Amino acid sequence: MTATIPTTSREAPAPQRRVNAGSRKRWRHLPQYLAIAPFFVLFAVFGLYPVLYSLFLSLQRWDGVGPMKFVGLENFAFLLSDSVFWDSIGNTLLIWVMSTIPMLVLAMLVALGLNSSVRHKGVLRVAYFLPNVTSIVAMSLVFGSFFSNEFGVLNWFLGLVGVDPVQWLNDPWAIRSALSIMIVWRWTGYNAIIFLAGLQALPREVFEAAKLDGAGPVQTFFRVTLPLMRPMVLFSVVMSAIGGLQIFTESQVLLGNRGGADGGGLTMVLYFYNTAFADNDFGYGAAIAWGIFVVVVVFSVLNWRLVQRPERGAPDTKGAGR
Repeated sequence: MTATIPTTSREAPAPQRRVNAGSRKRWRHLPQYLAIAPFFVLFAVFGLYPVLYSLFLSLQRWDGVGPMKFVGLENFAFLLSDSVFWDSIGNTLLIWVMSTIPMLVLAMLVALGLNSSVRHKGVLRVAYFLPNVTSIVAMSLVFGSFFSNEFGVLNWFLGLVGVDPVQWLNDPWAIRSALSIMIVWRWTGYNAIIFLAGLQALPREVFEAAKLDGAGPVQTFFRVTLPLMRPMVLFSVVMSAIGGLQIFTESQVLLGNRGGADGGGLTMVLYFYNTAFADNDFGYGAAIAWGIFVVVVVFSVLNWRLVQRPERGAPDTKGAGR
């Protein structure tokens, strides 16, 4: 008779060990998750929730006090046929074009000057960047006295040279010009610092090769410097498009809630502000906000596609002096 010896399995605890190891591995990164959690909590409360709530609000009719009334897509349907909204888009685009082109040209010239052997570069950098950190409200008040129709400093200078005073705040095109000047004054130094950082990062060997090939300063700029500066130029154009389509404070402080004479300074954001907070039509105001979002995205993508081009290798310096 043979006795059977009971066998014990030593592999039985293995699943339990794997579970414990997986649990420890999962909780090992808990401190890192807790460290970044405040950002996501704040973003969800102050960023994501307002965005989702504005989408919900755009489907309602609400004056901010009484009960909401669901209207579906009625606000968006009216937005597409709202002539004032389309006029505000036109004003915003005109002001953006009138300000961005001279601003980027001046910023590039300032950056080239600061990148040369000019003295007191640190003081000049601070001086050029100072308008960007100045209060927009204070700046608008100062420019309001500068462009005043009756006692403006600019009209006083024009009178010294025998030019009739310009009604800066009564003519739509003069209003757009005044707003464009304010934007140029504020953002030229900011973009100049970006361009200066890009210029200082360019390889010196390329410029030496262009000089050996007989390229002059103008040819070197257009055939070497500008192609190498394409990423910085693209960044400035896209950021200017995003910021330029959200002009509000300059127009509101200088011209009031209605954008001045004939609505010449009525921008998209100012129209949204008037509708939501002056007329207390929060449902339609939310629809306008989403319309502004779509316009900004489309316009930014178009700017990206127009400015960005396929890379074709390094700039061709051979024959640059021909």
